[in-house]
Amino acid sequence: MAEIEVIFYIEGVGNDKKVLERALEETAKNLRNEKGVKIKYVKLEDVIESPEDELLKYSGVIEAQVAGSFGDIVRLTLRYSPAVVEVLKPGKLEIAAKDLMKTLGEVSLFMGKLMKQFGGLAVYPKLDDIPEPRISYSRDEIEELIVEDRNILYRFVIEVFGESEEAIKTTMGKALSIEGCRINKLVVQGEMEGESFKGLLAAELLSPFETLVQLTAKYAPVAISILEPEIIDVTANELQNTLTDIGGFVNELVTRPVKRQLMEKKNTEFKLNP
Repeated sequence: MAEIEVIFYIEGVGNDKKVLERALEETAKNLRNEKGVKIKYVKLEDVIESPEDELLKYSGVIEAQVAGSFGDIVRLTLRYSPAVVEVLKPGKLEIAAKDLMKTLGEVSLFMGKLMKQFGGLAVYPKLDDIPEPRISYSRDEIEELIVEDRNILYRFVIEVFGESEEAIKTTMGKALSIEGCRINKLVVQGEMEGESFKGLLAAELLSPFETLVQLTAKYAPVAISILEPEIIDVTANELQNTLTDIGGFVNELVTRPVKRQLMEKKNTEFKLNP
């Protein structure tokens, strides 16, 4: 597999300048000491103040140029949650399905642990007015979607709970459709526990590479299997968007407690100073 070269833009924000400076320095040091990848440079920008932002008024950026395998770059993205990832090369990447599955497994495990600690990511608007999606495609249609539209056919299993088996199936069908998936098969199995249904949802889906990775990060599936094709072509732009999405998902989760505390503090001050 071709070596991937990227630039990470890692953003730090806080309400204490000294604390933020120390945190950014530590992050930059850790990045410089990473093994198994090529660290071309790590540049730490000065922390700046934004008076208009009352909650998190200090910010700083680390810029780092890194090179490594697809799996290495994804692992670093999970670890450092860059706000933006710029892919320098290659212009196009070929990833074997087995290698992609391995990396997706790591993404699922990492994100699953974060979501247990900080809460879920998959949030949708009210789905009542969304039409139920089509389920099941012919072999000819599947082949056309894979060859012409560069879709990936994969199986995806997640833990689910809700009012009933049928309600979960309906809701998840609409949710997966909103995410940009075509659904070939959708099965829910489980049992009622008290007044709630708990079980597993297994889906056979068709979607672009970016959607596959986004779903993995949002849902942390207990199992995922790529059926076709054996080699996945990914453009630099698709990889760039995907890595930036992963960094954004991680950052959203890990900053929730700080943002919550700051909002609570702000609300308390508002109540005390009407």
